[in-house]
Amino acid sequence: MATRRSRAVAVSRRRTTKTVARPRAVARPNDVARSGRRAKPRNAALLRDAAERGIRYLERLDARGVAPAPDAVAALTRFEESLPDGPSDPAAVLRLLDEVGSPATLGIAGRRFFGFVIGGALPVTVAASWLATAWDQNTSLWNVTPATAALEEVALRWMVDLFGLPKETGGAFVTGATVANFTALAAARHAVLARAGWDVEAKGLFDAPPVTVVVSAEAHPTLLKPLALLGLGRRRVLTVPTDGQGRMRADALPAITGPAIVCAQAGNVNTGATDPLEEIAACARAAQAWLHVDCAFGLWATAAPSRAPHVRGITRADSWATDAHKWLNVPYDCGLAFVRDAHALRAAMAITAEYLPTETPRRNPSDYTPELSRRARGVEVWAALRALGRKGVAELVERTCRHARRFAAGLEGAGYRVLNEVALNQVLVSFGDAAATERVVAGIQSDGTCWCGGTVWQGQSAMRISVSSWATTDDDVEQSLAAMIRIARERA
Repeated sequence: MATRRSRAVAVSRRRTTKTVARPRAVARPNDVARSGRRAKPRNAALLRDAAERGIRYLERLDARGVAPAPDAVAALTRFEESLPDGPSDPAAVLRLLDEVGSPATLGIAGRRFFGFVIGGALPVTVAASWLATAWDQNTSLWNVTPATAALEEVALRWMVDLFGLPKETGGAFVTGATVANFTALAAARHAVLARAGWDVEAKGLFDAPPVTVVVSAEAHPTLLKPLALLGLGRRRVLTVPTDGQGRMRADALPAITGPAIVCAQAGNVNTGATDPLEEIAACARAAQAWLHVDCAFGLWATAAPSRAPHVRGITRADSWATDAHKWLNVPYDCGLAFVRDAHALRAAMAITAEYLPTETPRRNPSDYTPELSRRARGVEVWAALRALGRKGVAELVERTCRHARRFAAGLEGAGYRVLNEVALNQVLVSFGDAAATERVVAGIQSDGTCWCGGTVWQGQSAMRISVSSWATTDDDVEQSLAAMIRIARERA
């Protein structure tokens, strides 16, 4: 039987519980919800709406013209308004974004986009990207974001294996080829100067031993820009001439002494050609120079048995820069840097601060990248590799290269000149003089059946066809080929 004192304590506790004020939900100015309890279903509805709009966009993409219609581009003026004074309904914001923005997009994710070297996005990678965005993990430290750090570590290990790179190779997820080249070349700069007894991270380049940098005459701007950012200069490089396909001439390599970095290329952005890497690697080794390969899409050719011979010798390099948003078909943006000497990469990139929990037996992603804050790009790459497997990646590369050969054969059969040896997924075609070729390119872009870009190759205007999408079918190739030939006959 309860005593008078125990009953009094119980009453006191009940009274205390009743009188404690519950914290009120904090108002959210950008959310129509009035309380935390209402915010959850409203947010869920908004996310479902976004998913449904994204799905509709992808389902309708191949039924519309690849290029946006002029009226859709003109409608973008609806975005040009003053910053609202007060909050807006998030559902209305999303609706405006979709109704005005979606029609004005280029159909890069579609089956008949052959511009630049851009893959579509595999459905599993789009879904993984949505989930990773919901996670919202700043993937910098293992102790803070173990899930995305672990996925990144696994994906890097899988790619090192897939490409046949040395097992000790370190890697980094970055935005694209520009930053991938920057990251790898920073490791190269560290290593060649360390051999000369110079700590470049501590002392900078003032009074440092000069570094000789050798590049191809066909070096891509995404290689030259990082050289400038790293203080190695764009104009002080030694430039090696190339052959008719854009391959560096190994017999024209200069004599190299002192700290040196040789930059080669696998997968010329116009022709798809690859430098003679075995010969270049032998010269670099003899001079104790660092060999870096810019292989934004060419590195993926190592995964396909019939294409791997075109990039022979690539594994003899010291570092590599590539993209996953090209041939692996993950969403933008996703670049990758690989460095044989993982210590050199970490020495060039790692930082510490008192507030950062960096002590861990596992890999801290931020120790290998220029950024501390960045999104979890490794999730999408892991999803693509897990879904495709080794055979799936090989088949994707083989299939797109087969499509490129079909384009070349069809255009040559129609009487037009293909300017390159179609080794990988790039086709260069001329429709006559510069004016005729430009008219055909403009006509193809406005027609909407497919989309290809123009270029100038060794002084000659050409159209470039890059077949990189997982979604492109034989029928898409034939439909696009027919449109190209029809427009060329009308306009050339």
